[in-house]
Amino acid sequence: MVSFGGGRDPASCFRVIVEGSAMTSMLGLLEAREASARERVEVLREDAARAAAALEAGEVELDRRVIAREELIEALAASAAESTATDAEGGEEVAPAVRPGPVSAPVPGVIVPPWREELSVSVLSLDNQRILNVLQDRLGGEAMRAKDIAAALGLDASVPAKVEGVRSKAKRLGERGWLLQEASGMFSAGRRLVASPAGGSSA
Repeated sequence: MVSFGGGRDPASCFRVIVEGSAMTSMLGLLEAREASARERVEVLREDAARAAAALEAGEVELDRRVIAREELIEALAASAAESTATDAEGGEEVAPAVRPGPVSAPVPGVIVPPWREELSVSVLSLDNQRILNVLQDRLGGEAMRAKDIAAALGLDASVPAKVEGVRSKAKRLGERGWLLQEASGMFSAGRRLVASPAGGSSA
């Protein structure tokens, strides 16, 4: 026979036991749900990390494709100009050569021409104009790293692809005389005269 000490009502004691068991079961259920949610969060974090890595790799590849296309357009345009000049000097009438579409109708702002006094920045793409503006607005004309330029443009400077995209554009502007590239790899707004493509400047 079960004895309930202290004169407690057996029904009351039974209710306490049942309620305690119910609370224990509810707590166990909540803990199990928490563990399941935690595992799902970890899986989602791993998926997000893989997606971020894939996005970064895709952006790097995209920048490389854009640069390759720009270089091809510039090379074809320079070759066509040299050919025209040679024909004119020789006084020979030559049937116009069939040129690829991008050369006869280049995308505005894609080609970065060598800087000349009479040229306006409007000949450059909007991205290149923004890079020049950032450097020209730099207090004291101090040089900037590509990472700092990217941040000033509102880009996520923690993403290498973003920084490399800015660096490649800034290097092209430096090679064409629109800005200066320091020996340290930094860039400033100072301009220098550069040779024309026929004179050996890099494309």
